Amino acid sequence: MARRGALVRWFEDVRRDDVASVGGKNASLGEMTAKLRDAGIAVPGGFATTAAAYRQVLREAGLDDAMREQLEALERDPEALPKVGAALRKLVREAPLPKALEAEVREAYAELSRRYEVEAADVAVRSSATAEDLPEASFAGQQETFLNVRGADAVLAAVRRCMASLFTDRAIAYRDRHGFDHLSVALSVGVQKMVRSDMAGAGVAFTLDPETGFPRVVVINAAFGLGESVVSGQVDPDQYVVFRPLLGQARPIVDKRRGGKEIRVDYGEGGEGRETVTLEVPEGERLRWVLSDDEILTLATWCERIEAHYGRPMDIEWAKDGESGELFIVQARPETVQRGRNPTSLESFRLEGEGERLVTGLAIGQGIAAGPVCVLGSAAEGAAFPEGGVLVTAMTDPDWVPVMRRAAAIVTDHGGRTSHAAIVSRELGVPAVIGAGDATATLRSGDEVTVSCAEGDAGYVYRGRLAWRQEAISLEDLPETRTRLMMNLATPDAAFRWWRLPARGVGLARMEFILSDAIRVHPMALLRPEQVEDAAARREIEALTAGYEDKAEYFVERLAFGIARIAAALHPEPVVVRTSDFKTNEYAQLLGGRAFEPREENPMLGFRGASRYYSPRYRDAFALECRALRRVREEMGLANVVVMIPFCRTLEEADRVLEIMAEQGLRRGERGLEVFVMAEIPSNILLTEGFAERFDGFSIGSNDLTQLTLGVDRDSAELKHVFDERNPAVKALVADLIRRAHAAGRKVGICGQAPSDYPDFAAFLVEEGIDSISLNPDSLVRTLHTVAEAEARLKPS
Repeated sequence: MARRGALVRWFEDVRRDDVASVGGKNASLGEMTAKLRDAGIAVPGGFATTAAAYRQVLREAGLDDAMREQLEALERDPEALPKVGAALRKLVREAPLPKALEAEVREAYAELSRRYEVEAADVAVRSSATAEDLPEASFAGQQETFLNVRGADAVLAAVRRCMASLFTDRAIAYRDRHGFDHLSVALSVGVQKMVRSDMAGAGVAFTLDPETGFPRVVVINAAFGLGESVVSGQVDPDQYVVFRPLLGQARPIVDKRRGGKEIRVDYGEGGEGRETVTLEVPEGERLRWVLSDDEILTLATWCERIEAHYGRPMDIEWAKDGESGELFIVQARPETVQRGRNPTSLESFRLEGEGERLVTGLAIGQGIAAGPVCVLGSAAEGAAFPEGGVLVTAMTDPDWVPVMRRAAAIVTDHGGRTSHAAIVSRELGVPAVIGAGDATATLRSGDEVTVSCAEGDAGYVYRGRLAWRQEAISLEDLPETRTRLMMNLATPDAAFRWWRLPARGVGLARMEFILSDAIRVHPMALLRPEQVEDAAARREIEALTAGYEDKAEYFVERLAFGIARIAAALHPEPVVVRTSDFKTNEYAQLLGGRAFEPREENPMLGFRGASRYYSPRYRDAFALECRALRRVREEMGLANVVVMIPFCRTLEEADRVLEIMAEQGLRRGERGLEVFVMAEIPSNILLTEGFAERFDGFSIGSNDLTQLTLGVDRDSAELKHVFDERNPAVKALVADLIRRAHAAGRKVGICGQAPSDYPDFAAFLVEEGIDSISLNPDSLVRTLHTVAEAEARLKPS
């Protein structure tokens, strides 16, 4: 082993409390190398120059006075930043390296090459400022990194360039904002063996959901080639989400989304640093996942262990070696954005206007903003950007930060959730739509738009200024209630957003919303594609299912992931998933749907709910729904999923549906499976005891029950004054159901809108002894207080 000197330290000799000596990045690498190797976590070897080495460079070159003079000039004239930054970088870059430092770096590089049994190891040379990556100073990317560096001379040249990069314009401005003294911050340089991810892939992982702060997942972004493409936002990466509590017990990958991955960053020729090339990925290759499921689970397990070791959420960079097939962790730093959020309140945003969607991408943050579009090609054009404008550009890097600070919202063509644009937007609290693809071509400077990141994982840019509502929901001093308050969740994309609410499960997860939003194709069109005559629909179906040899697997996988995200959000509380309840006219709107749906005069009372599941028209499609539910419960391990059957008119229908479910491996009572039935038809109440024999519980659908009790079309504008869930006839049926179901030992909940809209109706339900009330998320806390007050009135004085 090479001699450890005062100027160079091997990673294995460094610990996390050595930030003052080797900076945040290198201290973390040393900590993981020394402490996590026994946990199976692989970190590429390397060494770091110390802060003492940097200070010796300045001291021997006599730079202190010249540097202080430049910084004083900047204090007098902040507009002189470009000139001062260039002068400071030139001073450091041209300073000779002390002979002792040069000798130690050459000796360490030779030793590193021997360890890897190569003549000249290819290395990454990274800057690590002694104040960087601290929780209170979290903006990354202020200094330089040089990849694919080979040979001792090239390493020394990269070390010098890294030291000079302590004075990039963006780093100087950053330290000014955070109150760091420029001359008290030093620069350590890490020299780390490169992983041949150019032959495989790399990316970033968070040990929480970076948008919502949901703490029980690992979110992994992955692209082919070197990881710089993911960090910089040049590429739209794959995204994998793993539910942490079930790691080691099941295979809890609860979401996978294939990114565009149009480009990859690979090794170039040379070895002087930054010798990389950007190549186009062949179209067929883009359909491949970067990581296998086994690799996803391994990486998630490592991330879990890293967080446990550090005791805080982490932002982790990883790489896969294409020669050996091994995974490596190449960096880990504390996650800071969500850590700084207020855990006792929740900001809720909701669009109240409707508009034309112009652009769609990934939603970053959960806010809404409006303003004039400003399309910029480079950060150098930033002077033209108006305060409060909507920044639209291809991608961002640290040079964009001054412009981003003035933006009401940000939209980019490229990037994923871990790109520079996403990271900085979160830290600034600015809503952003990332990876929109064609934003710079679609949006025009000067046009007024609304940017919405309040509708789940997808973010949208709407034409014009739309109205929206913002509400702060306090989570302090919430009462306990006997009645279980649950949430209604329509889309999986929004599931993690509400994790801080005191919900005790999901009372209604609507499968049909997953079909329309995440799948978009009629399941029978995947099973019987030859019957789809619409050529345009066939082309779109082919595009959506590209990469799936078995088109039915596309349906099962996307549906399973949608259900799993919702089930994970509230695990281990029960999550009631209602099987698909579209009406025929709604099914027909799915791609290919018109070939399989009959035309009905009154779809509301037609071929819907349970009647579809045993019909030859839909039975095979219902089997796919069952496959997805079984996958979520048994393979992913989310056994908190409860299945609910809608619009079940008769006991005979109930028997036929339960029989089909059992044939598909979903047998009530096995593996703890509960099956509920919607109580939305008067027959469900009139035959309570019969339905109670067949199902584990009831969920009142107040809209349909009111419609069918009063004989009122719930969508009729002419009759809206008659439609009222509080009508005595409806309340009598509800009270009767609760009484008789409880006598039969069955639970009763409600998942309609009425308890949210009418506090007196919620109080009525409590008085009747209902077991659970499921509400839209934004009304849960308000209704919780109503329920608590109603329960208090029932207690004997």
